[in-house]
Amino acid sequence: MAIKPPMLQPGDTIGVVALGSPLDPNVINEGVQTLRSMGFRVLIGRYAYGQSGITAATDEQRAADLMDMFRNDDVKLILSTRGGTGVAGILPFLDYNFIRQHPKIVSGYSDVTILLNTLYALSNLVTFNSLLLLDFTSGTPSFNFNQFFAVTSTTTAPRPIENPPGIPFVSRIKGNVTGPIVGGNLASLVDSLGTPYEIDTRNKILYLEETHEPTNKVYRYLNHLKLAGKLDDSLGFVMGQCTECTVIYNTTYDDLINHFFVPLGKPLLTNLAGSHSYFKVAIPIGAVVTLNTEANILTIEEPTVTAGP
Repeated sequence: MAIKPPMLQPGDTIGVVALGSPLDPNVINEGVQTLRSMGFRVLIGRYAYGQSGITAATDEQRAADLMDMFRNDDVKLILSTRGGTGVAGILPFLDYNFIRQHPKIVSGYSDVTILLNTLYALSNLVTFNSLLLLDFTSGTPSFNFNQFFAVTSTTTAPRPIENPPGIPFVSRIKGNVTGPIVGGNLASLVDSLGTPYEIDTRNKILYLEETHEPTNKVYRYLNHLKLAGKLDDSLGFVMGQCTECTVIYNTTYDDLINHFFVPLGKPLLTNLAGSHSYFKVAIPIGAVVTLNTEANILTIEEPTVTAGP
């Protein structure tokens, strides 16, 4: 059973770090102010406002910022400013045994996907495919905040994962399976293949989503996962949306789902609104969920945080 971090409570300290690309300081400041207006304390990492080429700082510096947050007993939640590019570069410089012994809530999506899955794989820590700092703005739908706090600030279980009203789940292949859920951004997961941080899909439910990629490139990513055996290893599939994905050769994202996933005959749920979508369902990476496509239901079966300190 995976380790659950202590729950987020009013007045707790949130650590803000830049794990990938730089972010406009004005956006960072807005996110920090929003967190403070919600009643949280905020600790800003040394390199949160930095820029070093295409990343906010060197791999070692960004990793050090993250480890500093794990070492600080006051910090209960670690938020990356954004994803972007370069999160994989910090992975060799993290102390996974220390993280295992000092679990904290880690949230994000996009390029942060590889960190979330690596912390689950190497530290046995439940992480959260949910909000980044840039999502803490006045324009963020309340649905997204409700989803985020449901998994990070309550121990309610079992609990259904639900799309917002008007955006239905679509079950393509009927079935009922239970297991840990892994995954996130497709391109980031493909980048992990052939590395010590390669995603493990064996007996897992695999969640995938993508954004701003032409469908011929999405085809390449999915084919790479297939050839690596990751689709055969999975128990079932939850497909998020492909936001702003250009249709190439008259082949849509749905066409690719039909091509790669339907023939496998495993439970397949599509149209989940998460990650890069406007509405963001929160997915607890490493938590046990039940994918019931007979009833069109995705359920978190266990608490995703603990009530302890």
